[in-house]
Amino acid sequence: MSAIEIIPSLQYKDAKNAIEWLCNTWGFKKHLIVEGKDGKIEHSQLSLGKVMIMVSSKKSGTPYGNHTAIPEEVGNRETQAPYLVVDDPDWFYNKAKNNSAKIVVEIKDEDYGGRGFSCTDLESHLWSFGSYNPRNPTTYEQNNKPKSRGTGPENEKE
Repeated sequence: MSAIEIIPSLQYKDAKNAIEWLCNTWGFKKHLIVEGKDGKIEHSQLSLGKVMIMVSSKKSGTPYGNHTAIPEEVGNRETQAPYLVVDDPDWFYNKAKNNSAKIVVEIKDEDYGGRGFSCTDLESHLWSFGSYNPRNPTTYEQNNKPKSRGTGPENEKE
């Protein structure tokens, strides 16, 4: 038994506007948009290259919605944040700055490899973009690899 993929799901106060912002800012494409009778977004799927996110309007009063919060409900903070591995972090950084994202970690080269930054979007969701890909070890990782990892898919027996 194993997982196949993880797809972040984000809720917004104004999901319609958020979807447009995500598409205009970073080039997400609308894969599926499901609008409810009240005009709110019940479900959407946005793709960017090989990755996908799901976006919906805040679901107050539902079993799922009772366990979630949008950033403005919790002091503009997050408990989870997507990290997107990208081929050109500087391009994403410039697009974020040009579309009023708040840069919270300036773009920089990391000691462990890669280059990246973190920002918040128009409703304060935290996003990180970088060239560091934990699936493809860098020279740093190769030279500093622990002798035994102990857990993870590479240690699973079929």
